[in-house]
This record gives sequence, C-alpha cells and structure tokens, in this order.
Amino acid sequence: MAKLLSCVLGPRLYKIYRERDSERAPSSVPETPTPVSNPPSSSWDTYYQPRALEKHADSILALASVFWSISYYSSPFAFFYLYRKGYLSLSKVVPFSHYAGTLLLLLAGIACLRGIGRWTNPQYRQFISILEATHRNHSAENKRQLANYNFDFRSWPVDFHWEEPSSRKESRGGPSRRGVALLRPEPLHRGTADTFLNRVKKLPCQITSYLVAHTLGRRMLYPGSVYLLQKALMPVLLQGQARLVEECNGRRAKLLACDGNEIDTMFVDRRGTAEPQGQKLVICCEGNAGFYEVGCVSTPLEAGYSVLGWNHPGFAGSTGVPFPQNEANAMDVVVQFAIHRLGFQPQDIVVYAWSIGGFTATWAAMCYPDISAVVLDASFDDLVPLALKVMPDSWRALVTRTVRQHLNLNNAEQLCRYQGPVLLIRRTKDEIITTTVPEDIMSNRGNDLLLKLLQFRYPRVMAEDGLRVVRQWLEASSQLEEASVYSRWEVEEDWCLSVLRSYQAEHGPDFPWSVGEDMEAEGRQQLALFLARKHLHNFEATHCTPLPAQHFQMPWHL
Repeated sequence: MAKLLSCVLGPRLYKIYRERDSERAPSSVPETPTPVSNPPSSSWDTYYQPRALEKHADSILALASVFWSISYYSSPFAFFYLYRKGYLSLSKVVPFSHYAGTLLLLLAGIACLRGIGRWTNPQYRQFISILEATHRNHSAENKRQLANYNFDFRSWPVDFHWEEPSSRKESRGGPSRRGVALLRPEPLHRGTADTFLNRVKKLPCQITSYLVAHTLGRRMLYPGSVYLLQKALMPVLLQGQARLVEECNGRRAKLLACDGNEIDTMFVDRRGTAEPQGQKLVICCEGNAGFYEVGCVSTPLEAGYSVLGWNHPGFAGSTGVPFPQNEANAMDVVVQFAIHRLGFQPQDIVVYAWSIGGFTATWAAMCYPDISAVVLDASFDDLVPLALKVMPDSWRALVTRTVRQHLNLNNAEQLCRYQGPVLLIRRTKDEIITTTVPEDIMSNRGNDLLLKLLQFRYPRVMAEDGLRVVRQWLEASSQLEEASVYSRWEVEEDWCLSVLRSYQAEHGPDFPWSVGEDMEAEGRQQLALFLARKHLHNFEATHCTPLPAQHFQMPWHL
C-alpha cells in the first residue's frame, strides 16, 4: 500500500537514459523489481513508456493543467466579464463552487488511476524505489542510479545548498536570506526631501510600476518563464537533456539559492580529456527565452571546454520568477557550486552570456573579480532604451520608473566594476538590441556597452578624439569596412602594445588608467582603435543565430 501511495504522489517520469558506464554497479536500493532493459541506441527514442491507464490519465491531467494556466492569464478579463453580466452574486457563486469541487474530486480520482497505472509498471516502481532511497541517503551510488532517469525536477533532491559551510569560506560575508547585493539605481529626483507627504504622493506611481513589472513587464522581459511556452517546448527540452546526458556525459544537479529558489543545472566535465581547454570551466548564462538544454552551452562544448549551464528562475526545472534579485541569487549559488563542489578555481572560470544573460554574467564578474574572463554575446548596456523602443512614447515615464525600480538590468555599470579581460560579440544584423532597425548598426546597444567600458578603463584615450574614431569604426558592418577604417588611421599595433605594457609595468593593472594623458591626438586615436578592436568582435548574423565554436575565443589581455 505504501508503494501504491508513492506511485500516486510520485513525479512524472519522462525518460530512462542509456547506461553510460561499461558495467552497472550492483544496486543498493531495496525492493527493486524487474531490471530495466537497455533502451535502444537512439538518444531520444528512449522515452519511458507508460501503461495505457497511466498514459491516458496523464493526458487528462496535462490538459487540465493547460486549461488552468490559460484561465490564470485570462482571469482579469473573465472577472470583469462576469462582473458586468452579474454572475458574481452569491446565488450564482455557490452553485459554481459545487461544480468546481466536483471537478477537483474528479481530477483527484484520475490522479489515483494514474498511480495505479504506475504501480503496475515495473519500470516506474524501480524508479520510485531509487528516488525514495536517494531522499533517505544521498550516497554517490544512489545519485548515480537516479541520474539515469529524467523526471519532474521538483522531486529531485537538493545537491548543493547556499549555506554549506565550505561554500562561504572565500566569500566576503556571503549573501543573507534577503539576497545578494545589487547596485541600486540613483533616485530620479535628487535633493528632494523624503518626507511622509512625498511618499504618499509617490505611492500611486509605485503601485502602478509594481503591477506593471509583476504582470506584463516580467513576462515580456522573460517569455521563457511563461508556462504555456515551456509546455510547447517540452519535447525539445527533453531531447536537449538526452543529448547532454548520453552523448556528453552531463551531470544534472539541483542548487538551493539563498532566496529558496531551486536552480536546475547541467555540468559537462572535460578535465579528463586531452584537450587543454577542458581545464577551463565556462559558466553559460542564457537569454530571455533560452534554456541550457538547447541554448548557448553548445558553443563552448563544441570548442572543447568544460561547461556549466543553468536555467533562470522560473525556467524549466528552476523555481521562482526571474527578477534581477532572484537572477543574481541564482548566479551566486551557481558560482559557489562551481568553486566548492566541482573544484574549479576562480582563475579557471570563464563566464559566457548571450543576450539578457549579460546581467548575471556582469554581476558575477563584479562580485567574483578573480574569475578568468567574461564573454558577452549580443548583449546590451542598459535595459531602459530597449524597453522604451517597444512601448508607446506616452508611457516613457512609467516605463523608465518601472525598469529602474523592478527590472534594472544595468550591465554596463556592473561590467565597469570588473578588472579582468572582456570580449564583446556584436551581431551586425541584430534585430533585438537595436533601438531603430537591424540595418542601423549604430543603434545596436552593444556599441554603448563597449564605449562605456572603454571610457571607464581608458578615460584619457577615450576623450573626444578617441571617441570619434571608435564611433567611425563601429559604423562598419563588414570585415572589409572594418579593415578600411583601421588602415586609414595607420594603427601600429606593436607601438600600442609597448605603450600599454609600459604603463602597466609602472602603474599596475588596476583600472581606470591615465594612459594617453600626455599624448598627441593621433596617438590617442591609434590606441582607441586598437583597444576597441581587441574588446569587440563582429559576427555577421541575427540575434538568435547560434554562435559557431570558432567565434568563441578567450578575451585579449596584456
């Protein structure tokens, strides 16, 4: 009876992976029924095959879940319609509650039938035995056996906790349960007394901003957190996980962040291979509709690096909602996991981000200054200009206030706090992070990210003359145009290197540098072009085109 109850309450099982070890170790799990036969050779034709009763019950419950999600998103309109029609009176609400109760009992009965179907399936009984044993005893053998299954991640045991003593030894105080530290935006109106009357006056605007951010804003900014989209992508995500686990020997893990969110991660270890770059770990930060199963992790994987991918809060197996504070909390526990559980030194970690993932990548660079390098692909400097692009002009004040208070993705500000090597990859046909049209390459916010970084690090070089020539170079949309601008200014790379190395030897590596202070305008212009070319590479593609492995390079450094 206990096993039947476990089958009723147990998670949905999606797939049984092929054996990755040459010989399966003996099972330490009690009550393991008929052994699972080896699945076919195709890595995504090995889905778990439920019995008819479980299959049909699962379909009904999945359909009910979709209807519930649609009802949730349409509830404000439905409530308004019912109110206008007079259906919210007590005489009509009571019968409706009876119908709802009957429907819930019917769904509970279907869930019980699904449990009976699982109980009659030896494969599911074996899986639930392994899962229960792993929750009781987190031994390496139990975890190894559990890793052979892909199931609802909510039931996966936690592998790493943000409060583990070893995970905070090198941190500076570490996060609290309220979250890690973020850079806070400056007040919109400086010098205004923060009196009670002013707070009351601001209250309607603050309430409006909060409602916009937590309803429309968050879903527009992170569409991957919408349940219906995840449901539609489920087959693709399962295929991606199968490829990472079976073909790349990936290891899945659940991390518990300081805010209580559970973060879904996948680690591929290349340290045992002959490729020297396998000693480096690339932590991948996905875009606003990206998942590690099908996202940018493929680029460093093809290049031979060890890779750690993770999903935003609210994406796939990760819980929570993707607000900036939750994003930073998730990134913190991911970096701690890489250092203290996977055994990588900060100097061996590279943070790679695509698009909106630049926020968590630059936060990690700011808070973990010893990491090796940062690579930002198709990223931007600040969210406000991009938000204003897609919203009506009449909403400008509301949009700016909402972004600054609740969705403040200040990538450039965070990146300027990092002292290490940085590489920016600009998509020359980017249709997402341009503020006009994709053909207008000067409206690409990656340009602003580069300029702000160089102006902070080399303020004397990036004065008026240097800024002007860099803008000319940024106008080039092809390699031929780039080379033409570069050759027009006759940049002597050996001279630029010698100047920078001499300054570093005399003054140290910490930015900002005053190099170029006593230099002629022509010298500053050469240095500015040299530095811009070293910090930004062009890739002739649209925003969502996968980055080829040959374009994934380590940033330049002296």
